[in-house]
Amino acid sequence: MAKFEVVMPKMGESIMEGTVLKWLKKVGDPVAKDENILNIATDKVDAEVPSNVAGVLSEILFNEGDVVPVGKAIAIIETDVAVNPIPSPSPATPSEAKLEVAPPVAATVSEKNGTPTAVEVVQSVAESGRFYTPVVLNIAREEGISMEELARVKGTGMDGRVTKADLLNYIQNRAKGVAVSTTTVAPTGKIESAQPAPKSAPTHHPVVYDAARSEVVQMDNMRKLIAEHMVRSKQTSAHVTSVSEADVTGLVNLVKKKKNAFEATNGAKLTYTPFFIEAAIKALKQFPMLNASVDGDKIIIKKYINFGVAVALGERGEGGLIVPVIKNADEMNLVGIARAVQDLASRARTKKLLPDDIQGGTFTLTNYGTSGNLFGAPIINQPQVAILGTGAIVKRPVVKTLEDGSDVITIRSMTYLSLSYDHRIIDGSLAGFFLQTLCKTLESYNENTVL
Repeated sequence: MAKFEVVMPKMGESIMEGTVLKWLKKVGDPVAKDENILNIATDKVDAEVPSNVAGVLSEILFNEGDVVPVGKAIAIIETDVAVNPIPSPSPATPSEAKLEVAPPVAATVSEKNGTPTAVEVVQSVAESGRFYTPVVLNIAREEGISMEELARVKGTGMDGRVTKADLLNYIQNRAKGVAVSTTTVAPTGKIESAQPAPKSAPTHHPVVYDAARSEVVQMDNMRKLIAEHMVRSKQTSAHVTSVSEADVTGLVNLVKKKKNAFEATNGAKLTYTPFFIEAAIKALKQFPMLNASVDGDKIIIKKYINFGVAVALGERGEGGLIVPVIKNADEMNLVGIARAVQDLASRARTKKLLPDDIQGGTFTLTNYGTSGNLFGAPIINQPQVAILGTGAIVKRPVVKTLEDGSDVITIRSMTYLSLSYDHRIIDGSLAGFFLQTLCKTLESYNENTVL
């Protein structure tokens, strides 16, 4: 029988690994083509992984709870259909059977003189024979952790393997001033070892609490992944937040006047969110730098707008947060945006989103006004460079200048808009003009606006 690998699928452009949640089949079970064999989770979405062939599940390579890099084989299926079979390995001695072949070392080369300037170690097996995933090695290299130090990290994965979580916990808890070796490439191309200056790590202070009057709750998988994603974003982007306010009295009157007729005609509820999205899209077209990503020293400006909308899960947001994406939102009118928002939010809360629904976003909106908050400083959704926050719409006295130049105090519906942006490529002036453009669009809506 031919053998086929089932690999960890790529669930998004920034997702490099997944966690095995539950095996739906056990070794020896028959598997039909396109039948789901396990559930996985990423920091974006939970999903089921189907088999692309019919056969018998002969091997399960990772246990439930293991973190697996994208593209790594997670199961073997035997079938009579001989398409892309896995070649049978040649017999090996017991000592050879535990070793895995390490890919070669790749070096980056300077564009100016063609000499190597850095090395990227893609080694998967240490000299001791201990296996490390590419994700773990990348983190170790970035944190200046030598292979000797890495070998001392206690692993909780399969066969004592060091998982990403193990290494991140170790980095968080290790003492300050630990000197670690790094690997560089000399101009001759030979790999050399260097000892950098000691690198400070945050000191971990144990939490002191009254155990008799406290409850310890273990983070679930989604909460742990959200935590990692948020910390990674703060470490990646230079976060700055600017705040403006908009007079949305006309918008409030418009929604009150036309919401019933709109829903009857279009089959979607008329809320404020589609207007904020439409206004943001118009501003993004004028300021495309906010619809971009940073790749090293390159800025990738996207000529399309895939608009992400943060959706809180659970009765009071206790189920975490997910960001479904409206693809090609810049090609939609207000009715199309309203329908897309309602569809994605509904499927997010019923856990019916597809992997494609949460991929490819270029800009994100989060509405903390739904819980009554006035404004906040949201964290950028990587690899994007900006995120818009909308606060609660509240009535308050505002000073208005009339056409004759006199001032009056009047009651208006006001809202705060906060924009967190990546200061590596977006300056305060650009962010300010974006916000003011957004405010003007929102303030242009009134009860006579044609929907």
